[in-house]
Amino acid sequence: MKKTVLRKYAQLIACSGVNVQPGQEVFIQAELDQPEFVKMLVEECYRCKAKKVVVDWSYQPLQKLHYRYRTLTTLGQMDNYEEARWQHYVDTIPCRIYLLSEDPDGLRGINQEKMAKAQQKRYPIIKQYRDKIENKYQWCIAAVPGAAWAKKLFPELRTSQAVEKLWEAILSTSRVTDDPIQAWQEHNRDLHARCEYLNNLHIEKLHYTASNGTDLTVGMIPQAQFCGGGEESLQGIFFNPNIPTEECFISPKRGEAEGIVYATKPLSYQGQLIENFSIRFHEGKAVEWHAEKNEALLEKLITMDEGSAYLGECALVPYDSPICQSGLLFYNTLFDENAACHLALGMGFADTIRDFRNKTLEECRALGVNDSMVHEDFMIGSADMDIDAICADGKTVAIFRKGNWAF
Repeated sequence: MKKTVLRKYAQLIACSGVNVQPGQEVFIQAELDQPEFVKMLVEECYRCKAKKVVVDWSYQPLQKLHYRYRTLTTLGQMDNYEEARWQHYVDTIPCRIYLLSEDPDGLRGINQEKMAKAQQKRYPIIKQYRDKIENKYQWCIAAVPGAAWAKKLFPELRTSQAVEKLWEAILSTSRVTDDPIQAWQEHNRDLHARCEYLNNLHIEKLHYTASNGTDLTVGMIPQAQFCGGGEESLQGIFFNPNIPTEECFISPKRGEAEGIVYATKPLSYQGQLIENFSIRFHEGKAVEWHAEKNEALLEKLITMDEGSAYLGECALVPYDSPICQSGLLFYNTLFDENAACHLALGMGFADTIRDFRNKTLEECRALGVNDSMVHEDFMIGSADMDIDAICADGKTVAIFRKGNWAF
């Protein structure tokens, strides 16, 4: 891929993604796949006058070794230096960039039980810090090709060709055009206009139906609103948390979901794929689930904590989105969630509550925003999905017809 094009992508992430402010620190998490691009991104952050940029590298084979040889006690501990890092986040409110490139099957064979228990032990410690920075910092999730990921998408190509093909797909769906920053400004205007229309309907419930058997009704929080595209942190800084994004999303009311929903794409979770699954909800909670592949892993996800069996997000994405039109199944939630409507199990978003800036996190959760240690999107949209809004005035309004916007 041409360096001039990659430079534009790096600029997009630094300037429009996290929108680095002068004197701000930046923490980047990346796999080992694209060190040259990471170097380019670091430089663009410094050009935005970042105070310092820290890169934390990760590598799935090492993660598997840790879970094989470390005891559960060791895995579940938070050492002093790890807590000090979290306290540093609280004290400085840095930007955080997550560059995804991992192998969708890279953690196959890992001890799922051990991993889940270790995360459950660490979470209460992390949560006390995470809650203090919630909605205060800018963050951005983007992607670069990994060799194994590219071969998963294009097994017929040589590795170098597959990586190049994946670069093309990432840059195209991320709107890396001649002027990507302007392209994102226009895209944000469209998403914000759609959210405004939805919010003016005063929706009480969303009803999803599709020929695959999906028939699900989800209740809304009266004080909640649809959001999409870029958003503003509590520090007053505008940023784009996901590159790419095509969704208008809202956090539904915990405890108000009835019916069954069928996934329409595989879910990549913990480095493994969960495929062809369904979840039945009663009184808001997942009470029954089935999967053709990795059902035990799906159960681990749903039972991670009390909140992981409830919904934290309803996202509306047209079936004719650029990612869906690409014809690719990315095996990566960042992309696949933006190819179709999706739901999320687990944590909801406090910033979907109107006037959340003048409310505490606890007040937002008391209104019905779900709380959990997980937030996992799974795709439910299809070419024949219909979605109706049941509004406060008693009217039923078509939101989606045959997979796409009805307005």
